[in-house]
Amino acid sequence: MIHLDANFLIAGVNRASPEARAIEKWLHGGEALACSTISWCEFLNGPVVPAQIATARLFLTAGCVDFEEAHAERAADLFNRTGRVRRLKFDCLIAATALVAGAELATRNAADFRPFAACGLKLAT
Repeated sequence: MIHLDANFLIAGVNRASPEARAIEKWLHGGEALACSTISWCEFLNGPVVPAQIATARLFLTAGCVDFEEAHAERAADLFNRTGRVRRLKFDCLIAATALVAGAELATRNAADFRPFAACGLKLAT
């Protein structure tokens, strides 16, 4: 299972992008793709057009994962364990959703998610 960050979703709907090629490779390899509802909201904040939303829905074979109590607890733990960096607060939410699902995370901004590696987060390559 691979969870996609919002920036990976945004790039992934552009069929000529490296992210779209990675998505295609994962899907052809039988990988299930999902995203958190946090990432989905960021993606929908756009700007996006209906065709891009439809494309993203097609490759999210495992759908959007609702943010629930277990995710909130894990996100708070990540936030506290990585120095309470305010600019990473939403990244904590996204990382927590992937961690609770046992998923890797695909992102175009690996630097912001590296602090969570010590907490078990694996970045998809």
